This record gives sequence, structure tokens and C-alpha cells, in this order.
Amino acid sequence: MSTAALLFTLLLLALLAGMAWQLFFRRRPAPPLETGQRAVLQEKVRYYRRLSDEEKERFEQSVAQFLKDVAITGVEAEVTETDRLLVAASAAIPAFGFPGWRYRNLSEVLLYPDMFDDDFQVEAAQRDLIGLVGDEELNRMMILSLPALRKSFAHPEQRLHVGIHEFIHLLDKADGDTGGIPNALLPPEYAEEWLNLIRQEMEEIRRGRSDIDSYGATDEAEFLGVAAEYFFTQPGTFRYRHPKLYEMLSRMFRQEP
Repeated sequence: MSTAALLFTLLLLALLAGMAWQLFFRRRPAPPLETGQRAVLQEKVRYYRRLSDEEKERFEQSVAQFLKDVAITGVEAEVTETDRLLVAASAAIPAFGFPGWRYRNLSEVLLYPDMFDDDFQVEAAQRDLIGLVGDEELNRMMILSLPALRKSFAHPEQRLHVGIHEFIHLLDKADGDTGGIPNALLPPEYAEEWLNLIRQEMEEIRRGRSDIDSYGATDEAEFLGVAAEYFFTQPGTFRYRHPKLYEMLSRMFRQEP
């Protein structure tokens, strides 16, 4: 075989190998949402309704990719296609400012029929949890109360959104630490300013001088989750009452909802 023929054969083999990689190993993009799925987003998700046509298309791509990447399982709860879309929308909203973002630290979302306790039981006497990002034995998993998830989208005026809250924790956890300073999102030069700002606001909560939910005073991580719920569900009110926090969260999430 001549040198030219050998080189041609090697190039052909490399091309075929590349094609095989593309077909069998590289993760293909998710198929687009169907008309009915887009109609559910339009009806149920106020954040989606406010987007431009171009932004809606990008949001739909994020939702479709999440549904492809992450299993959504009902635990003693009947899960509908609408419920699955609400979970995916909860994931897409806080990450919308980061096109192509994938929750690589999450494999499955479990939807429970009610609140649960620290042992993940729904029949316990003391149940006060409606959402949880797993750790240790529940690593790469999330638990959400299905009624609380539905209520979050049905009543955004309440400023409470369990889905957004838990996905904020996952964004915070993207750098390996859930401490209320999401280094994967926040430019490092703003970290100290952010930390000082939230500690001041946590003190205002403890003194009863803030309209941010009292759960936000638990620690820095929970403050981030609670403040982000408010930021995304009632952005106009939040900007008016907490302009510095609004500015910082806008910078963090790269969007002004």
C-alpha cells in the first residue's frame, strides 16, 4: 500500500471513529417540547409567560434537557406530566441566566404526597419538611412535597416556592459547598459584599424588621434560598423593598426577573 493510500485509510478510519463517537457516546440534545407541554408552561408558569418569544424557546430547551437528564419519581404519589414540567421549570428559572446549564449534581427528584420528617417519612407525628436536597445516602437526589410544589406555582404572591428554593441549594452546591455563597455563580470580588449584606438582613429578620420569611435567618444557605424565592416570585416588590439585595441577586443569577 502506498503512503498516500495509507494516509487516506487512516483519515477514513479517524472519520468513522468520530462519527461513531457522535452517534453512540456523545449525549444528544433533548427533543423539543410538544405543543401540549408548552401550553402547560404558558398556563402554570408566570415566569415563562413574561419571557419574549426567543427567551421562551431557550427556556423550553432548558426544561426539555432537564426532563431528559433527571428522573422524576412519585413516592406514593401520582405524578402527572404537568408535575414533571413544574419540577423542570423550577430548575430552569434560577439557571436561566446561564445558557446550557446542566444540574450535573442531580440524578433524581422524588415527589412525596405530603410533608415529611428528617427520616424522609410522611407518616411521622412531626413533619415539617416540604423540600430537601440530598446528602450522604441521598446524594444526587432531591425530595419535594408534591402539594407544596403545585401550590408554589398556583400562588406566587406568597413569595414561597419550594422548587426554586431547593434548586437554589443545588446551584449553591455546584462548587462543592452549600454555604450561601455560590462561587460557581457569584464573581469572587462580590463575595465579601454579599456575605456582609445577607448577615445584616438576617439580623433584621431576627428583629422583626424584614418582610423576608423568618426561615431565612436560619443560616446563610437558607437565606439565599428564601431571598431567591422572593426575588423570582415577586421581583417588583423585592426590588422596591430590598434594592441592594435585588442588585446583588441580579448580578448573581445574571437576570432581572
